[in-house]
Amino acid sequence: MSCSIRMAGHLSSQLSYPKVTPAEMDKKKAVDDTEPGPASRAVDRFGFIKPEQSNNSPEGISKSRSVHEREREERRIRKWRKMIGVGGSDWKHYVRKNPHVVKRRVRKGIPDCLRGLVWQLISGSRDLLLMNPGVYETLVIYETSASELEIIRDISRTFPSHIFFQQRHGPGQRSLYNILKAYSVYDRDVGYVQGMGFLAGLLLLYMSEEDAFWLLVALLKGAVHAPMEGLYQGIKVVFQVGLALLRFCHDDLVKMPFEKLLHALRNFPEEATDPDVLLPLALSFKLC
Repeated sequence: MSCSIRMAGHLSSQLSYPKVTPAEMDKKKAVDDTEPGPASRAVDRFGFIKPEQSNNSPEGISKSRSVHEREREERRIRKWRKMIGVGGSDWKHYVRKNPHVVKRRVRKGIPDCLRGLVWQLISGSRDLLLMNPGVYETLVIYETSASELEIIRDISRTFPSHIFFQQRHGPGQRSLYNILKAYSVYDRDVGYVQGMGFLAGLLLLYMSEEDAFWLLVALLKGAVHAPMEGLYQGIKVVFQVGLALLRFCHDDLVKMPFEKLLHALRNFPEEATDPDVLLPLALSFKLC
């Protein structure tokens, strides 16, 4: 499993759902306080439960590939650690001195165990956190939001196949609720929208609750780069990913009879959706 997955933020054990539990939450809790855990199910390196029918690859091939990937990842980690410095101390100096190297390495892929730290450095969320001590705790504990019931309804729909978010009212769902509730108070113009949970949930897998909150703020409000409130460049990125999938599977697709194409386009092979392979290929396409 990924070394970046965090099973709880530092506030999740202290902060939870609203002080007055809504009737809807009580009804849900009465049905089943804790959903069955996925102890007997295999998970991938990111913590998502694998489909049961996906264990059919030859053992020798998977072993040789995993060794090769581990060696490549270790080389990348050493390069990134040297570029970042201890706790990110060398990051700003390196970016000013070698911006083209940083851009190239980001497009090749940030090592999984360093993504949380690098995302905070790139976005400027680390600076936001340092400039706002105690603000997140205040937003979660002392403020109320008009979106609380809506957030509660959506919590169980966020990454339901991930082991961190599967337990009803567990640490993952509590942390996710805290972040979304805090953001809806912090930015009342935007408040809460349904898709926000997937972004916050992804961040929670790589960092603590408070770090994830300030990174969400940096992304949506724009601390260093243009804000994502309007999802600028969104269609372009989707188009690039689509082209990358088609390019990766090109040889197989052109050999298929027409009646099988639709099924193939809905069911890309697992190796085609590996982010370490797919995203560098997608970003290699220059669109205008």
